[in-house]
Amino acid sequence: MTPPPVLLLDVDGVLNAVRVDLPEGWRRGRFNGYVLSWDPTVVARLRALHESGRVELQWLTTWTEMADRLLAEPLQLPRGLRTHGRELLPTGYGGARAAASGWWKLAAAQQVARAEPGRRIVWIDDDLAEQAEDISEWLAANGQVLVVAPDYQLGLTHEELDRIEAWLDLPG
Repeated sequence: MTPPPVLLLDVDGVLNAVRVDLPEGWRRGRFNGYVLSWDPTVVARLRALHESGRVELQWLTTWTEMADRLLAEPLQLPRGLRTHGRELLPTGYGGARAAASGWWKLAAAQQVARAEPGRRIVWIDDDLAEQAEDISEWLAANGQVLVVAPDYQLGLTHEELDRIEAWLDLPG
């Protein structure tokens, strides 16, 4: 059986939107000294995608293991998701392009893609737009990767989730 696509999930700017005033229904909490604001309906859709087997959620965030330990339960995401972090990458990993860019998340995404060639990947990170120049060559060579770069002030939206779900419905 083919494994589901991996969904690499960032926290800040994706789940945690930078908002002063929260829209109705949003939640706010303090974790490890940081205030996070999130839309529980967006998180519920991510959880449903994972629980239904449409994707395999994995953390790719500067929160690293703390995402699982501190954020998963309050955000109502599953515990025990695989975590990718800067310190978890093998020394020298990522190839010349990733090393030149210096962006550890690109090296981690490349590692995921190399571990299972051809496996589809959804990568959600608000910094993807800023890193477009560094990732464009890799994306061009890896058509099985969909990137979504939410506006950090809005976080991941239902419209972006609709786009992800439509992509998941396409033949792999």
